[in-house]
Amino acid sequence: MSPGTPQEPIERQRIDTWLWVARFAKTRALAVDAVKGGRVHVNGTRVKPSKEVRAGDRVEVVVGEDRHRVDVVAFSRRRGPAVEARLLYVEREEDRAERELRAEQRRLAGPVGGLPDGRKGRPTKRDRRRYEAGPGRRGHG
Repeated sequence: MSPGTPQEPIERQRIDTWLWVARFAKTRALAVDAVKGGRVHVNGTRVKPSKEVRAGDRVEVVVGEDRHRVDVVAFSRRRGPAVEARLLYVEREEDRAERELRAEQRRLAGPVGGLPDGRKGRPTKRDRRRYEAGPGRRGHG
């Protein structure tokens, strides 16, 4: 292909590349790990990183605690901004609403951990000594 000619459209793409381009993974290596780890299904089937997806395929991706169910609609040769990445798939309204509801519940639950007596902020030296002394024992102080 010469430099001035337009590239022919992509009709299919490897799932690991598509996940990276669509910004479900920060790197191709992480996309490969997600696929190999069973966190990616295409049309309800666990796949290998070399599986090619086509427009109309249903992809289910687990990212952290979120489950994304999307329909592939387009492909890209490069990883662009998030606005462009969102044009590569369509997420059903009920799936998006469910994912946002779970995210809101996690946000309202607050951070996991914290100080035993419910205080916020950084532990004091006394807190640290009690922690290092172990359960059931009292630290000095």
